[in-house]
Amino acid sequence: MGLVRRVLSDVITPNRGTFLSFGILGTIWAASGGFAAAIEALDLAYEVQDDRPFWKTRPLAIGLAFLTGVLLLIALSVMVVGPRFGEWLAARVHLSGLFVFLWPYIHWTVAVGFTILAVEALYFLAPNVKQRFLATLPGAALAVGSWIGLSYLLGVYFRQFANFNKTYGTLGAAMALVTWLYWTGFAMLVGAELNAELAKKSKEGNPEEKREPEDITKIDLAA
Repeated sequence: MGLVRRVLSDVITPNRGTFLSFGILGTIWAASGGFAAAIEALDLAYEVQDDRPFWKTRPLAIGLAFLTGVLLLIALSVMVVGPRFGEWLAARVHLSGLFVFLWPYIHWTVAVGFTILAVEALYFLAPNVKQRFLATLPGAALAVGSWIGLSYLLGVYFRQFANFNKTYGTLGAAMALVTWLYWTGFAMLVGAELNAELAKKSKEGNPEEKREPEDITKIDLAA
């Protein structure tokens, strides 16, 4: 965190405003590239072809980056405040002791719920298929459950067995982050595969592809 603070303090100084602006734009573009790759991966999981043009998929990727980012930020914020936040809030706004008792369960429910909602939004909007929003719930629940379990196991592995600092030096945190992102993507694809298989077993059968309207090539004036 000391390294992060030094980098941030250097970036946000008044004479680096232009650099910060370009950095934000670059971050948005890089994030949209990641979501564009997720769109392609989900199309493969659902076994559909994507005939949408670039000028539709890239804005969709940017929108997904903002939407899932906001939902995950809410979930992360609730987790960061921790179980003691209920006591602090009850003392400030004079809430009952029942709220203090229930807050540890509420903050876990809200965090997991918003995380599942973010994954559901990704499954519903990203692939080139027509489906109901609630139909994505089983895969989203499986993906989030797998993601939490894999994150916990990776944390145990990093703390007890892998010493990335000795192997990679200052790049150890980056290597750990890349590994975690790899398994996060794996959990997302597992949930998408579950949704695709459940759709095949349902009455509707395989999810229907979203078709782009055909271009008008000629006009029959005689008609």
